[in-house]
Amino acid sequence: MAEDNKDQKTEEPSSKRITDSEKKGNFAHSREINSSFVLLAALIGFMTLGEQSTRNVMSSWYTMIAESGSIQLTQESLFEVIASSMKGFLKVIGPFLLLVMMGGVLSNLVQIGGLRFSTHPLIPKFSKLSPLKGFGRIFSKNTLMELFKSLFKVGIISVVSYFVIKSHWKEIPPLMGFGVGQILSFMGFVALEIIFNVLLIMIFLSLIDFAFQRFTYRENLRMTKQEVKEERKETDGNPQIKQRIRTVQMEMARKRMMSAVPDADVIVTNPTHISIAIKYDPEKTAAPVVVAKGVGPIAMRIREIAKEHGIPLVEDKPLARTLNKTVEVGQLIPASLYKAVAEILAYVFRLKNFS
Repeated sequence: MAEDNKDQKTEEPSSKRITDSEKKGNFAHSREINSSFVLLAALIGFMTLGEQSTRNVMSSWYTMIAESGSIQLTQESLFEVIASSMKGFLKVIGPFLLLVMMGGVLSNLVQIGGLRFSTHPLIPKFSKLSPLKGFGRIFSKNTLMELFKSLFKVGIISVVSYFVIKSHWKEIPPLMGFGVGQILSFMGFVALEIIFNVLLIMIFLSLIDFAFQRFTYRENLRMTKQEVKEERKETDGNPQIKQRIRTVQMEMARKRMMSAVPDADVIVTNPTHISIAIKYDPEKTAAPVVVAKGVGPIAMRIREIAKEHGIPLVEDKPLARTLNKTVEVGQLIPASLYKAVAEILAYVFRLKNFS
């Protein structure tokens, strides 16, 4: 069934589906990008802080060795020695840890496109307490893939370290006659070379992995045709409800239009199925206005209201058809029809004056 459902997901994920997924804290994320940024931060740390860190380590060692003969191992002195050692350790390691932390944060910001927060991953899910599902996640395809990538990275680091150390193999025996500072300097130089070579390989692999993660992310969000229809209903509204709203709106507009028919001066008709109600008030408008119009049953209803209020009906097929096609309710009569409408209004006004 899962495979069948997967085969039915033929549609690209909509922007709403992607946004909803991101709100839940799900993003296209590559651990290799994180590793590359951490390595880069470590490389920068070694290059900028390596020499000073070496001096701090040497200074701490010299101090400890110089004072070792005069220290009495009491509870207070032991506490001071431990505190001093911890301060020295933090002084050396602290800047590196800060750089690595900044690299990890920056890698996530780059991948997700900025600082985003989601509380959804913090919501407890009791389904995760199931031992069977737990074993399923442990032996899932994604977990095995991550395990393979981790082993592959360990293999790369091992191979790069082997060849870098091998290239400096002849320089190791003479270190026996060097001081501690020179030995640490040599070890730092070799470590930098290893990190740099590993970083170059990791950048290449991380770009491939990130592209794969984005592809997998969008593949998992693909939608079935039915899901697309349901989302469209949620976004645009149910078509039946929208049709009902349009019907109600048209009915209300029709009632307003019919309420304006008693104020019309004349009804121009096509005897078969068209009625156009026209009103002219020189003090309010520069030209006659169509206050109502209709075809079929609406036209018949306009005529009934006109007869109830004594509004004259004038038959003019060409004018009725033209007004119905070109003029909307509430619009002024166009200049091209002034003469024809004026003749009808003049006729109506003469009838009123005569009566």
